[in-house]
Amino acid sequence: MQKRIDATEKAIELIKILKEKHGDLMFYQAGGCCEGTQPQCFEKGGFYQRMGDVCIGTIENTEFWVDKDLFEYWKHAHFTLDVIDAFGVGGFSLETPMKKTFKIIYRLFTPEETASLEPVFYIE
Repeated sequence: MQKRIDATEKAIELIKILKEKHGDLMFYQAGGCCEGTQPQCFEKGGFYQRMGDVCIGTIENTEFWVDKDLFEYWKHAHFTLDVIDAFGVGGFSLETPMKKTFKIIYRLFTPEETASLEPVFYIE
């Protein structure tokens, strides 16, 4: 099965640090406006997903949720979670005090990858 999301080593290292400090985590990437479009990292349960939001996979046993409208736009793309040394626009994410920001690198799936995508899970 083709994963919909992966992470760079740098992002995985930061997730491990955040887990040591905060326990179980979750990611949520909104479609814009107040939440911005960068992925936000929260303590698990620290953000309430909306009806129709989509879990596209896990990184280090951490669910990665995407706004339903954003998923509809990017459902043909692979997400790679990365991290940069900078402040993001949102400021709500757990990495912000460390002067870091999670970001996503997108690429389109090949036809072969599309044929074998892992299933997603929705909030109903």
